[in-house]
Amino acid sequence: MAAPRVLILRAPGTNCDEETAYAFQLAGAQAERVHVNRLIENPALAARYQILCVPGGFSYGDDIAAGRILAGRMQRHLAPMLQDFCGENDDRLMLGICNGMQVLMRLGVLAGGVGEESAGTLTWNEHGRFEDRWVHLKVDPQSSCVFLKDIDQMYLPMAHAEGRFVAASAEALQRLEQQGRLALRYCDPAGRYGSQPSAFPINPNGSDADVAGVCDASGRVFGLMPHPERFIDPTHHPFWTRREESSEAGEGLKMFQNAVDYFS
Repeated sequence: MAAPRVLILRAPGTNCDEETAYAFQLAGAQAERVHVNRLIENPALAARYQILCVPGGFSYGDDIAAGRILAGRMQRHLAPMLQDFCGENDDRLMLGICNGMQVLMRLGVLAGGVGEESAGTLTWNEHGRFEDRWVHLKVDPQSSCVFLKDIDQMYLPMAHAEGRFVAASAEALQRLEQQGRLALRYCDPAGRYGSQPSAFPINPNGSDADVAGVCDASGRVFGLMPHPERFIDPTHHPFWTRREESSEAGEGLKMFQNAVDYFS
């Protein structure tokens, strides 16, 4: 089968699109960076692609709130495209990384469908400031997320100010958890996380239930706040010269390979 094609959606302020495109290309996909204005002018372009990725950065400067303007433009002008990628057909995937997750959360494609308009939201980090650090992550074994297949733990960098996941209610959080949609959690080095937020810096933003990533009910739409595209080579690790274990790839690359393998 031909390599799947990836639409990397960029907008003013997006700054992780080239790295994300490279990660997909390294995994075996064909990636193209497309400006949102170009897509709005010609929505039919989206039919070329099997994967839609909204990368990290500060779309439109996050001037109103993180991801709000880009999400609003997509909702108003690209709703049919979103429905195609999020529909019942299993031939497409969608990924949001950091600012991209903020966009997908505002579009309601990640935490919707559990009996409420929105089962959760992303808000300011609990300590009220931008946080930039490497974090340990654990995949929920109940999750059917395509991007996290055969991954147990990861160590990835994160960098955000509005990444704290807050559930709409305790009941909504429980339903999301039971459905395996709280796919990725902040954890300690041993892989432990809790139903209550872990202490800083294990949980760097105070997210409910240590949530770092959420997927839709199908497992084909996924958003996470950490940056897998920033650890696709062993030398990206902050202690790569002192690590005893060797690897041919960084831990984030597997996510992109899973997306490509889905279409094989």
